[in-house]
Amino acid sequence: MSTAQIIRREKSGCCIPVTKLETRRLSVRYGSRTVLRDVSLPMHKCCTTAIIGPSGCGKSSFLMALNRLVDLIPSASVTGQVLLDGEDILNDGIDVTVLRRRIGMIFQKPNPFPLSIERNLTLALEHHGVRDRTRQAEIVEASLRAVGLWQEVKDKLRASGLALSGGQQQRLCIARAIALQPEVLLMDEPCSALDPRASAQVEELIRALARRFTVVVVTHNLQQARRVSDYAALFWSCDGRGELVEAGPTEVLFGAPQHAETRAYVQGTIG
Repeated sequence: MSTAQIIRREKSGCCIPVTKLETRRLSVRYGSRTVLRDVSLPMHKCCTTAIIGPSGCGKSSFLMALNRLVDLIPSASVTGQVLLDGEDILNDGIDVTVLRRRIGMIFQKPNPFPLSIERNLTLALEHHGVRDRTRQAEIVEASLRAVGLWQEVKDKLRASGLALSGGQQQRLCIARAIALQPEVLLMDEPCSALDPRASAQVEELIRALARRFTVVVVTHNLQQARRVSDYAALFWSCDGRGELVEAGPTEVLFGAPQHAETRAYVQGTIG
């Protein structure tokens, strides 16, 4: 039995999930303002964790801290720990270029490079040392197939990625990320800029990707969170600072929440 199969059996109580990524008392500040306070959360291998909660509760800051993109904000500071396979990625000696290959990021709005479809992938590969053209071609095809885009674009790989539809552009960005063979995929509202049909395609893709990668997705869409995730975590703003209220298996958090805030949020009476 594969690791993914073992982990997915955990929902029936058959085994214990394997933690791939974990935060311990993670806090994020912008200048003197704390936007996220003391968040401790495990994220499990070959599972999808949905981060939910109202606007302004630190969800995106949490996501950006997981691969140190928050470092690019001059006023930002991060305390606590972010453990990838038990190693704290906030340590000074961490190579952030290598880290961001291991932990890929998909943004809210599709952001393909203003280059050809093919070049969107090969440029990223070259940046990370993959320069053999034959190997590049293999990875391009495999990555586009993995996101269900190959049949749609195989005859126009030299066309601009910007000429694709919104949903196709987002799948191209996901293909670009998985071409680097990451271990974790972070997704910040990946469907918010898409129409319902394109959103459904991306949701299906998220479920498929979780067989190979650890996925962490921020979403305001509660039904989407319930459809795509194995685990869910509710963030809330307390005195202007984001905090983790409750986390656990998705069906438990939505079906039998332990906290009043969670119950009210998933029932739509607040937030």
